[in-house]
Amino acid sequence: MLGGVTEWRALLLLLSLSSLQAADDINAAVLSLAKKTAALAHGEAVSASYRNLSSLPPADWGGLRGAFESALRDAGSRVADNSPVEARLTVSQTPAQYLIVEEARHGDDRQVWIASWNRATTGAPTKPAGISLQVTEIWRQPEQILDVAFFNQGMLVLTPAKLTLYTKANDAWIVRDSAAISSSKPWPRDLRGHLRTTGSTFQIYLPGLACNGNTAPSLSLDCRASEAPWVLESGNRGILLATLAASRNYFDGRVVTQTGARKTVAPFYSAASVESQGRTLWVMAQTDGRAQIADGALEPLGAIPQWGSDIAGIDAHCGGASQVLATRPGDYTEPDALQSFTVSEHAATPVTAPALLPGPVTAFWPSGPAAALAVAHDNVSGDFIAYLATVACAN
Repeated sequence: MLGGVTEWRALLLLLSLSSLQAADDINAAVLSLAKKTAALAHGEAVSASYRNLSSLPPADWGGLRGAFESALRDAGSRVADNSPVEARLTVSQTPAQYLIVEEARHGDDRQVWIASWNRATTGAPTKPAGISLQVTEIWRQPEQILDVAFFNQGMLVLTPAKLTLYTKANDAWIVRDSAAISSSKPWPRDLRGHLRTTGSTFQIYLPGLACNGNTAPSLSLDCRASEAPWVLESGNRGILLATLAASRNYFDGRVVTQTGARKTVAPFYSAASVESQGRTLWVMAQTDGRAQIADGALEPLGAIPQWGSDIAGIDAHCGGASQVLATRPGDYTEPDALQSFTVSEHAATPVTAPALLPGPVTAFWPSGPAAALAVAHDNVSGDFIAYLATVACAN
């Protein structure tokens, strides 16, 4: 167990370990956290919230919540809504243990504690053996990152103010050139931007602005006012043209399919195409909080209720099916997580454990056929960190 950790970077390091000293069982793990929480509360009530990012069975999940609240009462406190003392409990897992991560706040006093207990070694596996989600940091900076794209030995980083071209020298990225980007209108609050590269040429999509450019022989950039649809790709599975809603951060539902058919669907934040049992499906993370499953003609089939607003399709083809990477639901103040799923006509099945990030995801785009680019806003350093997420299949 760990007490008094105040930086998410240290927390994430601990979560990557499988050798935390485990409690005897779930009740002992919960009891240790309840005692710490009651001590922090000094007799005041506690507002508790819970999130399950693990394979913990529903019965155990319900028992965990009840055990924590009972132990809190025994320790001299109680649970009540809208209390100034907050406790956020998240259950995750490693291959060997379940982990409870608690973020507790009382005024300016903020604490993070971890308790763990060993997972059972028998029973059904939580995911197909050998499939894992690998998330690798590739770039960080204080300025907001809208997208990152790679070409040959170079890297393009898109921000609200400029496009920067980097090349590698001695295993380090160095600035080769940059070009300013400006708009005649103020950017929306939750700005989105997307980069597409083809060889040395590239396109940039921004609200009310479209840019074309080239990286050879030097960086060139031509931006013009435009309300043209954005090109949304999904690995090698499909392409969709979608119109960004004016001054907003979502697509308004006007789309054009690869066959040229024009459709109007519910507004959505992101879309992914996936192969399922020999047919191509689309999934759209809608503004109402649901992810809509649709057929190739974008006719609704089913819905997924527990995904975040950012999804991306990749062609990992683990077990003969392509994957959809999805963020988890939550607000922009909480750390986020990525997880890989296969999708059928009516449901999604997780195939990897969640990969935790140090803050909310602010950008998420496919990066080639078999990877996705995720940008997280680090809650501790304030940096924007770009990660490359890939699914590793079993040998």
